[in-house]
Amino acid sequence: MSRINTNVQSMITQRVLATNNANLSQSLERLSTGLRVNRGKDDPAGLIASENLRNEQRGLSAAVSNAERADQVANVAESGLAEVSGLLSELQGLVTTTANRAGLSNEERQANQLVVDSILQTIDRVSSSTNFQGIKLLNGNMDYKTSSLNSGVSDFRIGSAKFSGATLGVDVLITQSAQQGGMFLSMGGTTLNLNTASSFVIEISGSKGSRELSFASGTSLATMVSTVNRFTDVTGVTASLSSISSTRVSLATSEFGSAEFASVRVINSAGLNSTNNGVAAATRGVYSKAASAFNTANTTIASTFVNASNAVRDLGQDVGGTINGMTMTGRGKVAKVNGDVLDAELTLSTSRAQTMGHVGTGTNSAFYITGGGAEFHLEGRVSLNGKASLGLQSISVSKLGNSTAGFLKTLGNGQANNLVNGNQDSAQKIIAEAISQVSSARGRVGTFQRNVVGGTIRNLNVAIENTAAAASIIRDADFASETAALTRSQILVSASTNILSLANQAPNSALQLLG
Repeated sequence: MSRINTNVQSMITQRVLATNNANLSQSLERLSTGLRVNRGKDDPAGLIASENLRNEQRGLSAAVSNAERADQVANVAESGLAEVSGLLSELQGLVTTTANRAGLSNEERQANQLVVDSILQTIDRVSSSTNFQGIKLLNGNMDYKTSSLNSGVSDFRIGSAKFSGATLGVDVLITQSAQQGGMFLSMGGTTLNLNTASSFVIEISGSKGSRELSFASGTSLATMVSTVNRFTDVTGVTASLSSISSTRVSLATSEFGSAEFASVRVINSAGLNSTNNGVAAATRGVYSKAASAFNTANTTIASTFVNASNAVRDLGQDVGGTINGMTMTGRGKVAKVNGDVLDAELTLSTSRAQTMGHVGTGTNSAFYITGGGAEFHLEGRVSLNGKASLGLQSISVSKLGNSTAGFLKTLGNGQANNLVNGNQDSAQKIIAEAISQVSSARGRVGTFQRNVVGGTIRNLNVAIENTAAAASIIRDADFASETAALTRSQILVSASTNILSLANQAPNSALQLLG
């Protein structure tokens, strides 16, 4: 059948040629851009998935930059803390040297005090000058701000805190009281009444050491107390007259906690267990303290003096409970919690550490964190979970130390703990506390760098690789298959073009019918 007006073969060939041209254009586009998905029509679902993955990759890359910046900030803070640590070590040596009073002239002590004053000034200078891009790091600027501090909390330090609202309440619940180790010595009178010519000899021991003490007949209990207390720095045990009975001496550890203990061993009872002063021998000896009342003796005797050749010993107890629902770690009166949301250390007052229940009035928290801290964002998306915070306390001489031992500034010229005529025992304790605080701060910064920042960077880099690989599979062109498709399209276009030429010539055969 031959027709002239409608060339169906040509129309078919043109459609196929247009399709082949479109395929050729698509192959050329993919090979020139390197992308399989250049616009939505190429793969609508793939475009959505690849765009999400690309955006996630950008966020992860930004998080890596944030983490690297956090590491740089921590490096600057660490350098300042390391310098102060060295200065404190030098200060420790000066205090020890100056304690050798018989070997130092007054001029030498004054010269050492000049060095101490210079060190204190340098510490303050480091505290105020350590900065990152003008942001001061060690002057308290990066410490947490708090409000409504309950009187039951004497000191506190916040390592990190994360919260999304205006404040974060620190709720402390005491379920186990802090206790000293201790016992009573029931002497049967207000003075020692021995039945032999020898002395009453006991060994007092504690966490610091032990001391053997001898008391002659007629020694008052007040004198015994004074003698025991003279060696408290050696033994770690203090003595006092019982407020309940004038015939008892109370012994207690000078500090609180399970690391503390008080021990009494009777080396020579010197007949103190014999009946005298009308008091039965069986009631004289060592009594434990009542579990619920530290100043009250247990009604059952722990050991008579004659049987106390084996030491009678009592341990202290750490405070226990929870902070914001997390189990606290107790050390004496110090409660500590280390979690993702809150890392804090609180020192409780003696009365509060021994009272069960919430530290706060009514429904109030022990205190509230209202802001502050060095905050970094280490995730690809902004969220509370992606925040990492670090509290950097002030290391000025007015802040290093604590309310119990005192503060470093008191070692200055004319202050209570100066090296010329001050209390060097207190100075030693303050320096030890300051060294502990700076070392703890360095450890916390180091842990932040190594575990939080370092771990985050490694994890984010792996996530970036995997995200990029997933996006590449969806979006990038496979050059091998696209090259093959290009070759196929080129051949088909060439063939279609030739066939179209033949199809266009087909109507000419109808002219032959006209003769």
